[in-house]
This record gives sequence, structure tokens and C-alpha cells, in this order.
Amino acid sequence: MTNENIIETENLSINFKGLWAVKGVNLKVRRGTIHALIGPNGAGKTTCFNLITKFLTPTTGVIRYKGQDITSLKPADIARMGLVRSFQISATFPHLTVLENIRIALQRQLGTSFHFWRSERSLAVLNDRAMELLEEVGLADYAHLHAVELPYGRKRALEIATTLALDPEMLLLDEPMAGMGREDIGRISDLIRRVSKNRTVLMVEHNLSVVADLSDFITVLARGEILAEGPYSEVSRNPDVIQAYMGSGDEAGVLASGAAHA
Repeated sequence: MTNENIIETENLSINFKGLWAVKGVNLKVRRGTIHALIGPNGAGKTTCFNLITKFLTPTTGVIRYKGQDITSLKPADIARMGLVRSFQISATFPHLTVLENIRIALQRQLGTSFHFWRSERSLAVLNDRAMELLEEVGLADYAHLHAVELPYGRKRALEIATTLALDPEMLLLDEPMAGMGREDIGRISDLIRRVSKNRTVLMVEHNLSVVADLSDFITVLARGEILAEGPYSEVSRNPDVIQAYMGSGDEAGVLASGAAHA
């Protein structure tokens, strides 16, 4: 593994009852980049993501993070190493305030995650760092609202803030734009760009306009295998990629548009 690659997979594969959902994937993610994992429906993107983050165990293959073999580790182990993921569905505590959600995430880093019985005074020491994180994601004005009261896009920002509370070196985002309107997409895109300045981001994302705007490098999966890799300007012109997206409606149109303007 080279120093410029923060994560690499070698022949990463998983078989579900005779079906290879991911097969022979050799993925390299360079430090300090935003790397998108894309592909048509059923391509194996989320399965690959779950393998890398250890929510699934590979049938074959090796996963290395910062040169260390993490193939046999558990999700909590790799999170402590600085490899932290978000999910498609918000994982915040809806009936706690925005500030309380961040403080719990900060407690996690201290190894006291679920000490809800600790006094308010003892938790107050985390407030300064919590407010810094809320400022970073544009939620400082929402600190005392309950998470359930937040608009959808702001909830996604809160979830990103809770992952940032773990001080990740690498942030893995699973469809961060899922279910968002245009205004929220713009806001979260700006947020991802800001938080990527001192860390690496690997994201699974269906919105190809977002991928084109944010990504330094793209890996395209089809039927569980790598179909193409490169910057968006190259990938969008690849005839195999365009063919794979044919029938995907708007996604194929976005690719064709990208190819025309590349």
C-alpha cells in the first residue's frame, strides 16, 4: 500500500447464496480526496460500502486502512481508528436537542457514550467543542431545538456533525443527498466540501450532478465489479459506463450532459 492511499481493497468479494454481489474489487482511495462510488441500481455500491466499513464480512479479499489489514476487525474497531461512516437513514436521537446529540457523540470518543445519568454540569465541559461542530455544519442557531423538529436537510447536517465529533480521518457518506430538495442539496454539498479540507471522503451517491461537482475521483461499479475509474470528465465519456446507465432515466441524461461538456 502506498502512502498516498488511505484505503485499499484487494480482490474484495462477497457471495450471497451463489450470487456474487461484489466480485474482485480492487479499490484505491487517495488521502485528502473526495472519492465517489457510483453505478446503476443493483451495482453493488452499498454492499461494497458495507464491506469496507465492516458491516458485512467478505467472502474473499483484503481491506487495508493506512497500511493495516482491517479485514477481520469490527465496525467499532475501525471507527476508533478514524474510519467513520454515516447512513442513508438519519441515526440521531430525535427527542434530544441538537446540542445534546453532539455531546453524546463527543462522549463516545471519550468512552462514556451512554452515561445519560451524568450531571448536566459534568457534560457542560463538552459544550464548547459541541458548539464549534455546530458552527462548522451551520447548525449553531438550532442548538436548543429537538432533533425531531429539524427540517430534513438540517437533520442530515446534524448526522454529519455527529460523525465529525468522532474526529475521523476518513469519512464515509452513504447517499448523503437521499430524499433532499435542491436547496438542501446545495447546502449539504457545500458542507461536504468544507469538511473534506482536512480529511478523506468516500461517498456512495446516486445524484450524478453532485458527484460531478464534488468528486476528485470516481469508481463505477456494475454487477458487483469495477467498470471504470477516473475523474468525472473521463468517466462520463466512457461508452461502457454510458451503456450501463442506459435505462436509468435522468442518470443517463446527466452522464450524457457531462460527456458533452467535458
